[in-house]
Amino acid sequence: MSLLEVDDIDAFYGQSHILRGLSLTVEEGQICALLGRNGAGKTTTLRSIAGAVPPEVRSGEVRFQGERITGRDTEDIAMEGIALVPEERRVFPNLTVEENLHMTQVSRNRSNRIGRGLEAVRETRPVEELYEAFPRLDERRNQQAGTLSGGEQQMLAIARSLRQNPGLLMLDEPYEGLAPQIIEDVEDAVRQINEEGTTVLLIEQNAAAAIKIADYCYIVDQGEIVFSDTAEALREDDEARQRYLGV
Repeated sequence: MSLLEVDDIDAFYGQSHILRGLSLTVEEGQICALLGRNGAGKTTTLRSIAGAVPPEVRSGEVRFQGERITGRDTEDIAMEGIALVPEERRVFPNLTVEENLHMTQVSRNRSNRIGRGLEAVRETRPVEELYEAFPRLDERRNQQAGTLSGGEQQMLAIARSLRQNPGLLMLDEPYEGLAPQIIEDVEDAVRQINEEGTTVLLIEQNAAAAIKIADYCYIVDQGEIVFSDTAEALREDDEARQRYLGV
Protein backbone atom coordinates (compact mmCIF):
# COMPACT_ATOMS: atom_id res chain seq x y z
CA MET A 1 0.00 0.00 0.00
CA SER A 2 1.34 3.42 -0.97
CA LEU A 3 1.57 6.13 1.68
CA LEU A 4 -0.33 8.63 -0.47
CA GLU A 5 -2.69 7.84 -3.36
CA VAL A 6 -4.24 10.56 -5.49
CA ASP A 7 -6.82 8.88 -7.70
CA ASP A 8 -8.33 10.59 -10.76
CA ILE A 9 -9.09 13.94 -9.12
CA ASP A 10 -10.74 16.87 -10.86
CA ALA A 11 -10.21 20.20 -9.10
CA PHE A 12 -11.69 23.60 -9.87
CA TYR A 13 -11.21 27.25 -8.97
CA GLY A 14 -14.75 28.46 -9.53
CA GLN A 15 -15.55 27.44 -13.08
CA SER A 16 -11.88 26.98 -14.05
CA HIS A 17 -11.05 23.29 -14.44
CA ILE A 18 -7.44 23.03 -13.17
CA LEU A 19 -6.75 19.33 -12.45
CA ARG A 20 -8.13 16.87 -14.99
CA GLY A 21 -8.21 13.27 -13.80
CA LEU A 22 -4.84 13.63 -12.06
CA SER A 23 -3.43 10.53 -10.38
CA LEU A 24 -0.19 9.90 -8.55
CA THR A 25 1.19 7.81 -5.71
CA VAL A 26 3.93 8.46 -3.19
CA GLU A 27 5.63 5.50 -1.57
CA GLU A 28 6.69 5.59 2.06
CA GLY A 29 10.27 6.76 2.45
CA GLN A 30 10.45 8.47 -0.95
CA ILE A 31 11.40 11.96 -1.97
CA CYS A 32 8.92 12.53 -4.78
CA ALA A 33 9.03 15.60 -7.05
CA LEU A 34 6.05 17.02 -8.92
CA LEU A 35 7.38 19.21 -11.72
CA GLY A 36 5.89 21.41 -14.41
CA ARG A 37 5.72 24.90 -15.79
CA ASN A 38 3.95 27.81 -14.08
CA GLY A 39 0.20 27.27 -14.10
CA ALA A 40 0.45 23.55 -14.81
CA GLY A 41 -1.42 22.59 -11.61
CA LYS A 42 1.38 21.80 -9.16
CA THR A 43 0.26 23.98 -6.25
CA THR A 44 -3.38 23.03 -6.86
CA THR A 45 -2.37 19.38 -6.44
CA LEU A 46 -0.76 20.01 -3.05
CA ARG A 47 -3.68 22.13 -1.89
CA SER A 48 -6.11 19.42 -2.99
CA ILE A 49 -4.20 16.83 -0.96
CA ALA A 50 -4.06 19.11 2.09
CA GLY A 51 -7.78 19.89 1.94
CA ALA A 52 -7.22 23.60 1.37
CA VAL A 53 -10.05 25.69 -0.09
CA PRO A 54 -9.82 26.72 -2.86
CA PRO A 55 -9.57 24.53 -4.94
CA GLU A 56 -12.75 22.46 -4.92
CA VAL A 57 -12.23 18.76 -5.62
CA ARG A 58 -15.35 17.62 -7.45
CA SER A 59 -14.42 14.04 -8.31
CA GLY A 60 -11.82 11.41 -7.52
CA GLU A 61 -10.30 10.81 -4.12
CA VAL A 62 -7.16 11.18 -2.04
CA ARG A 63 -6.08 8.42 0.36
CA PHE A 64 -3.42 8.65 3.04
CA GLN A 65 -2.23 5.40 4.62
CA GLY A 66 -5.19 3.72 2.90
CA GLU A 67 -7.77 6.06 4.43
CA ARG A 68 -9.88 8.41 2.32
CA ILE A 69 -9.19 12.03 3.27
CA THR A 70 -11.00 13.78 0.40
CA GLY A 71 -13.43 16.40 1.73
CA ARG A 72 -11.96 16.55 5.21
CA ASP A 73 -10.85 19.94 6.51
CA THR A 74 -7.23 21.05 6.45
CA GLU A 75 -6.64 20.85 10.19
CA ASP A 76 -8.04 17.32 10.38
CA ILE A 77 -5.76 16.20 7.52
CA ALA A 78 -2.77 17.83 9.23
CA MET A 79 -3.54 15.94 12.41
CA GLU A 80 -3.48 12.70 10.41
CA GLY A 81 0.15 13.41 9.52
CA ILE A 82 0.32 15.56 6.36
CA ALA A 83 2.17 18.87 6.64
CA LEU A 84 2.23 21.51 3.90
CA VAL A 85 4.88 24.23 3.74
CA PRO A 86 3.39 26.86 1.39
CA GLU A 87 5.44 28.93 -1.03
CA GLU A 88 4.73 32.04 1.08
CA ARG A 89 6.39 30.36 4.14
CA ARG A 90 4.07 32.27 6.53
CA VAL A 91 6.39 32.59 9.48
CA PHE A 92 5.35 34.96 12.27
CA PRO A 93 7.72 37.89 11.60
CA ASN A 94 7.47 39.53 15.01
CA LEU A 95 8.11 36.32 16.94
CA THR A 96 11.52 34.78 17.50
CA VAL A 97 12.60 31.56 15.84
CA GLU A 98 11.96 29.68 19.09
CA GLU A 99 8.52 31.23 19.53
CA ASN A 100 7.60 30.30 15.96
CA LEU A 101 8.52 26.68 16.64
CA HIS A 102 6.45 26.60 19.81
CA MET A 103 3.42 28.10 18.03
CA THR A 104 2.79 24.67 16.51
CA GLN A 105 2.21 23.22 19.97
CA VAL A 106 -0.17 26.08 20.85
CA SER A 107 -2.20 25.39 17.71
CA ARG A 108 -2.31 21.65 18.41
CA ASN A 109 -3.43 22.21 22.00
CA ARG A 110 -6.20 24.52 20.80
CA SER A 111 -7.35 21.88 18.31
CA ASN A 112 -7.41 19.31 21.08
CA ARG A 113 -9.55 21.55 23.29
CA ILE A 114 -12.03 21.97 20.43
CA GLY A 115 -12.78 18.31 20.83
CA ARG A 116 -10.54 15.85 19.03
CA GLY A 117 -9.35 14.17 22.19
CA LEU A 118 -5.80 13.74 23.47
CA GLU A 119 -5.42 10.29 21.97
CA ALA A 120 -5.87 11.73 18.47
CA VAL A 121 -2.94 14.16 18.78
CA ARG A 122 0.35 13.04 17.23
CA GLU A 123 3.43 13.43 19.38
CA THR A 124 5.33 16.61 18.55
CA ARG A 125 9.04 16.54 17.72
CA PRO A 126 11.29 18.17 20.35
CA VAL A 127 12.54 21.60 19.36
CA GLU A 128 16.14 20.63 20.11
CA GLU A 129 15.93 17.90 17.44
CA LEU A 130 14.91 20.54 14.92
CA TYR A 131 17.89 22.68 15.86
CA GLU A 132 20.13 19.69 15.19
CA ALA A 133 18.64 19.41 11.70
CA PHE A 134 18.87 23.18 11.14
CA PRO A 135 21.99 24.48 12.95
CA ARG A 136 21.50 27.93 11.45
CA LEU A 137 18.18 28.24 13.27
CA ASP A 138 19.89 27.23 16.50
CA GLU A 139 22.28 30.16 16.06
CA ARG A 140 19.29 32.48 15.59
CA ARG A 141 16.79 31.01 18.04
CA ASN A 142 16.26 34.38 19.79
CA GLN A 143 16.13 36.42 16.57
CA GLN A 144 12.84 37.71 15.17
CA ALA A 145 11.75 35.67 12.16
CA GLY A 146 11.12 38.79 10.09
CA THR A 147 14.82 39.65 10.21
CA LEU A 148 15.96 36.28 8.84
CA SER A 149 17.15 35.80 5.27
CA GLY A 150 14.83 34.14 2.77
CA GLY A 151 16.68 30.85 3.13
CA GLU A 152 16.54 30.97 6.90
CA GLN A 153 12.80 31.70 6.79
CA GLN A 154 12.37 28.68 4.52
CA MET A 155 14.27 26.52 6.99
CA LEU A 156 12.08 27.86 9.80
CA ALA A 157 8.89 27.12 7.86
CA ILE A 158 10.06 23.55 7.24
CA ALA A 159 11.19 23.08 10.85
CA ARG A 160 7.86 24.38 12.15
CA SER A 161 6.01 21.83 10.00
CA LEU A 162 8.32 19.05 11.21
CA ARG A 163 7.36 19.94 14.78
CA GLN A 164 4.08 18.14 13.97
CA ASN A 165 6.11 14.97 13.28
CA PRO A 166 4.32 14.37 9.96
CA GLY A 167 4.42 11.18 7.96
CA LEU A 168 4.33 13.23 4.75
CA LEU A 169 5.95 16.64 4.32
CA MET A 170 4.79 18.61 1.26
CA LEU A 171 6.97 21.51 0.10
CA ASP A 172 5.69 24.16 -2.32
CA GLU A 173 8.61 25.76 -4.20
CA PRO A 174 11.14 25.42 -1.33
CA TYR A 175 13.99 26.91 -3.43
CA GLU A 176 12.08 29.96 -4.69
CA GLY A 177 14.24 33.09 -4.49
CA LEU A 178 17.15 31.39 -2.76
CA ALA A 179 20.84 31.79 -3.60
CA PRO A 180 22.60 28.64 -4.91
CA GLN A 181 24.51 28.06 -1.66
CA ILE A 182 21.33 28.35 0.41
CA ILE A 183 19.57 25.94 -1.96
CA GLU A 184 22.27 23.40 -1.15
CA ASP A 185 21.69 23.95 2.57
CA VAL A 186 17.95 23.36 2.14
CA GLU A 187 18.66 20.29 -0.03
CA ASP A 188 20.86 18.85 2.71
CA ALA A 189 18.13 19.46 5.28
CA VAL A 190 15.48 17.77 3.12
CA ARG A 191 17.74 14.75 2.61
CA GLN A 192 18.34 14.48 6.35
CA ILE A 193 14.63 14.78 7.09
CA ASN A 194 13.95 12.00 4.61
CA GLU A 195 16.72 9.76 5.96
CA GLU A 196 15.19 10.13 9.42
CA GLY A 197 11.92 8.69 8.14
CA THR A 198 9.76 11.49 6.75
CA THR A 199 8.40 11.02 3.25
CA VAL A 200 8.65 14.17 1.11
CA LEU A 201 6.55 15.42 -1.79
CA LEU A 202 7.88 18.64 -3.29
CA ILE A 203 6.97 20.85 -6.21
CA GLU A 204 9.62 23.04 -7.72
CA GLN A 205 10.30 25.31 -10.69
CA ASN A 206 14.01 24.56 -10.32
CA ALA A 207 13.69 21.17 -11.99
CA ALA A 208 17.41 20.39 -11.92
CA ALA A 209 17.61 20.92 -8.17
CA ALA A 210 14.49 18.84 -7.53
CA ILE A 211 15.62 15.95 -9.73
CA LYS A 212 18.95 16.00 -7.91
CA ILE A 213 17.41 14.89 -4.61
CA ALA A 214 14.27 13.06 -5.78
CA ASP A 215 13.75 9.32 -6.01
CA TYR A 216 10.72 9.55 -8.27
CA CYS A 217 9.33 12.32 -10.49
CA TYR A 218 6.01 13.30 -11.99
CA ILE A 219 5.48 16.04 -14.54
CA VAL A 220 2.12 17.78 -14.71
CA ASP A 221 1.03 19.74 -17.76
CA GLN A 222 -2.31 21.51 -18.08
CA GLY A 223 -3.64 19.62 -15.07
CA GLU A 224 -2.67 16.13 -16.26
CA ILE A 225 0.25 13.86 -15.43
CA VAL A 226 2.34 13.51 -18.59
CA PHE A 227 5.42 11.78 -17.15
CA SER A 228 5.98 9.41 -14.24
CA ASP A 229 9.24 7.56 -13.66
CA THR A 230 12.36 7.54 -11.53
CA ALA A 231 14.47 10.67 -11.22
CA GLU A 232 17.26 8.82 -12.99
CA ALA A 233 14.98 8.13 -15.96
CA LEU A 234 14.00 11.79 -16.16
CA ARG A 235 17.63 12.87 -16.06
CA GLU A 236 18.20 10.71 -19.15
CA ASP A 237 15.00 11.78 -20.98
CA ASP A 238 16.07 14.94 -22.80
CA GLU A 239 12.84 15.09 -24.80
CA ALA A 240 10.55 15.10 -21.75
CA ARG A 241 12.67 17.69 -19.93
CA GLN A 242 12.74 20.00 -22.93
CA ARG A 243 9.09 19.56 -23.89
CA TYR A 244 7.51 19.95 -20.47
CA LEU A 245 10.12 21.75 -18.37
CA GLY A 246 12.10 23.75 -20.89
CA VAL A 247 15.43 22.40 -19.58
